[in-house]
Amino acid sequence: MTSGGAGDSGLSKNQRREAAREKAKQLREEQRKKDIRNRVILISSLSVVVIAIVVGITLVITSTLKPAGPGPLNMASDGITIGTDFTAVTTPALAAGEDPVPTTPDTASGVVDIRMYVDYMCPFCGQFESTNNAQIGDWVKSGVATVEIHPLSILDRSSLGSKYSTRAANAAACVANYSPDQFWAFNGLLFSNQPAENTEGLDDDTLKDLVKQAGVTAQSDIDTCIDDTQFKGWVADATSRALQGPLPNTDEKAVTGTPTVLVNGQKYTGSLTDADAFSSFVLQVSGDESSTATPTPTPTAAG
Repeated sequence: MTSGGAGDSGLSKNQRREAAREKAKQLREEQRKKDIRNRVILISSLSVVVIAIVVGITLVITSTLKPAGPGPLNMASDGITIGTDFTAVTTPALAAGEDPVPTTPDTASGVVDIRMYVDYMCPFCGQFESTNNAQIGDWVKSGVATVEIHPLSILDRSSLGSKYSTRAANAAACVANYSPDQFWAFNGLLFSNQPAENTEGLDDDTLKDLVKQAGVTAQSDIDTCIDDTQFKGWVADATSRALQGPLPNTDEKAVTGTPTVLVNGQKYTGSLTDADAFSSFVLQVSGDESSTATPTPTPTAAG
C-alpha cells in the first residue's frame, strides 16, 4: 500500500473520509462553475453568429428590395429637353419608384419636337450623331426645334465587363443634374470620342475630362457623381422603361434598337449617314416646307 500524504497523518478514518467528501464536493462545485462559464461563452458566441447571419440576410433582402435612388434633376421624363441656345428645360428629380412625367411637345407653335433614345456605345447612334449633330444643333440653337435626349444602357455586354453604356449614361445624367445647360456639348463629346464596341470603352478619368471640355459649372460634383455612379439605378430603370414601353407622344410601343429618333412622334427610319434624308423627313413631318422658320439642312460629313 502507498502511504498517505503528510496532511493525512493523525486523522482518523472517518475524518479522512469526510475530508475526501469535502474535497470531492469542492471539485464538483468548481466543475459546475466551469461548465456554466463554458455554456455562457458558447451561448454568447452562438448569439453573435446568429446576429451576424440575421444582419447579413437583412442587408441582402433590403439591398434587393430597396428601390433605385432618386433620378437626376432635369430628367423627369427619363430624358433631358434642350431648347433655344442649348438651354435645358428644368424639372424636379424623380423620387425613388416614381413614374416619369412625359414632356408635352409644343407642336402648335411650330417648334419641331425631336426625341432621341441613344446608347453611347452604339455605333449606329454614333453614325446618326456625326451626320446630324450640326444641323440639329442649328435648329435647336435658333429655337425652331427642341431635342429630348434619353441615354440608355443596352450595350453593357459589349464593353468587356466595364459596363461602359451604364457609366456613360450615368455621366450624362450627372451633367444633366449639376450643369444641365452643358448637356448638349457633353452629349456631342461622348459621340465624337465614342469607343468601339467590344472594348472597355472610356475610363472614368476620360469621362471627367470630357465633362471639363464641355465647360460645366460644377466639375467637382460631377466628378464625384461619376466616381460613385450616382444614377446607375435610374439608368437601369429608365432603360427598362424604354424597352418595355409604352413611349409617350407616339404610336411606337417601345424602343427596339438605338438610335430611336422620333420627330413630332413619328419614327425616323431613313439613312443614318445622310443629313439631307433626315432634314427632308423633318420638313415632311413639320408639314411646312415653305416656311422660313422651317429647319434648313446643314449637312456634316458622315462618320
